Formats: sequence, C-alpha cells, structure tokens
Amino acid sequence: ENISDFSLNITDCTQVVVPEEVFFTVAAAGMLENLLILIAVVRNKNLHLPMYFFICSLAISDMLGSLYKTLENIFIILCKVGYLTRHGDFEKKLDDAMDSMFILSLLGSIFSLLAIAADRYITIFYALRYHNIMTLRRALAILAIIWAFCAGSSIAIALFSYEAATIIPFTILFPLMMFFILCLYVHMFLLARSHAKKIASLPSSSVHHRTNMKGAITLTIFLGVFLCCWAPFVLHILLARFCPHNPYCACYMSIFHVNGTLIMCNAIINPMIFAFRSPELRSTFKKMFCCPR
Repeated sequence: ENISDFSLNITDCTQVVVPEEVFFTVAAAGMLENLLILIAVVRNKNLHLPMYFFICSLAISDMLGSLYKTLENIFIILCKVGYLTRHGDFEKKLDDAMDSMFILSLLGSIFSLLAIAADRYITIFYALRYHNIMTLRRALAILAIIWAFCAGSSIAIALFSYEAATIIPFTILFPLMMFFILCLYVHMFLLARSHAKKIASLPSSSVHHRTNMKGAITLTIFLGVFLCCWAPFVLHILLARFCPHNPYCACYMSIFHVNGTLIMCNAIINPMIFAFRSPELRSTFKKMFCCPR
C-alpha cells in the first residue's frame, strides 16, 4: 500500500504477494508458541526469576507483532470484499491503532533484548552480588517502566507518523539500541576470560561461569535473529518515507509482504531458542505435555 502508482510505473519489479493462508499460519504458530512460554513461566515457580520475566516480556512483544500482522491482513481482506473502505474516518483510526500496535511490538522487543543483555552482564560480572542488584521487585519495576515508555511512544509515533521529525528518531532508535547492545556484548566477551580466572578459585565457579556464558550466547542468537527479521521492515519504513518515487526504493518495497512474514517468523524462532537452550523450560514443557510419571 505504501508503493505509489508513480513508483510502480518507473520500476520493472513486480510486487511479491504472500498468500493470506501463509500469514495466518505463521502468525498463529508464533502466538501459540509464545503463549506456551508465558504459561510455562507462570506454572513453574523455579522460573520466577528476573531473567525469565524479561524473556516473557520479549514473548509478549512477539505475540503483539504476530497479532498485528494477523489483524492487518483481516482488515485488508475486508477492504477487498467491500466491508471497509480505504479512506474512511473509522478506517483511519483503525490504521492508527494498528500502527501503534506494530511500533509497540518493535520497541518492546528492542528494550526487552536490552534488559536481557543487561541482566546477563550483571550475572557474569557481578555474580556474587547478582541477587542483591537484580531483585524481583526491581525487575518488575524495570518492565513497568519499559512498557509505559513503549506504550506512550507508540501512540505518539502512530499519531504523528507522517512527520519526518517523528520518523527519523524512531528509525534512528533501532540501530542505536542495537549498537549499544552490541557494545555490551563485545565488552562482555572480552572480559569474560579474565573474569573467569579471578573466580576460578571459588566453589562451583566454573560451572556457574559456563552457565552464564551459555546465557550470553543464547542472547547473541536472539539478537542475530531479531536483526535478520526486523531490519528489512525498518528499512522499508525509511525508504517509503524518504524515497517513495525512486525506482530502486520502489523495487525493494515490492517485497513488503516478505518483510512482514519475517517479523512473524521471529515470533516462531525465539520460543524455539528458549526451549532448546533452557533445560528448565524443556523440563517444564515435558511436564505440561506428558504425563507426570
């Protein structure tokens, strides 16, 4: 919808259309998997830890992303069959609400990843004081601040999405936060070896350190998947705002549906990483789906 008729006339690229069935299937799978993560954390008291609460925050963000694409496709179908118009007042408000949900999902994912990265950093380099630094109450306060900020920002950006002064800070925030997390990773891994030597004399320190480094590697996988799935869509937003009539930009924007599918794939991949990398979650899933014995 963001590709103008003028852009279509000056480019040979045809728009790539993803069938609605694919959208609904991928979105339903993503919402179901992330819902299972939430249920597993709620049911298992051993998972009532700051790290898993941050993971739940990321799962909620993924669910919002899948829900956004599902509702968007439903509304597009309703427009095609004539139940909704493309330029009515109700449809305009509906579009703003959908945009707000999308932005909330993106910001929630970014700040949840940042919170998980900070939690891993504290776990590795302040292991002996971790439980005093990152208490459950502080973790909940951090999540409350994150979601309050994301909700307010998503509403403001959706209402003023046609202003360049709004789009530029939003698109700059994505690479800025990713760069900050990357710097945190680099610092984390560079100091990991020297820190391991310092705590090597402590009881069970090597086992604890390996566990923490495993968590850092898991988070690195999260970040890589997040970048691969979200960066193409963010680039689409930039091109649609600043060069909609350029033939090269229009050619890239022709794969809009593919970029949307990648967002929903992120919601599917993340829970798989959780289940594969976390023994506690794997155990909880077995208890949920298998008989107690």
